Amino acid sequence: MRITTGWMAGAALALWAGLAGAQTPVPVEGDYRTREFALESGAVLPELTIHYRTLGTPARDTTGRITNAVMILHGTGGTGAQFLVPQFADELYGPGQPLDLTRYYVILPDNLGHGGSSKPSDGLRAAFPEYDYADMVEAQRRLLVEGRGSITCG
Repeated sequence: MRITTGWMAGAALALWAGLAGAQTPVPVEGDYRTREFALESGAVLPELTIHYRTLGTPARDTTGRITNAVMILHGTGGTGAQFLVPQFADELYGPGQPLDLTRYYVILPDNLGHGGSSKPSDGLRAAFPEYDYADMVEAQRRLLVEGRGSITCG
């Protein structure tokens, strides 16, 4: 009886783990890099890196532009990876959910100054130019237009 109970508990645990993992999407990670990134202040960042993760498959129109992209931005702290935790992923990305990955190509960037993107601690430290939200938005725009290949916004 103990073997049967142990086997059944093990099977139930394996099934539960498989179901829980079924909702967790596996991202593709990448970096968009550009040189001489001009900031609103007039300063220039010698090299800009914006790290990102993508989920789903891009749909392209006849000109090759991606038409199903959705970019999710994190707050003033954190990274795009925060949207991969079960609290978000289990509610957003599955079939019939708001960002169903069979319909949408989701881009989760790390903003300028955060995560895998350019930040003072990468080496420039105090020499890292001052930046603001306008610079963050421009970096994200460039990721979409230059880095991910002509994404149609609208």
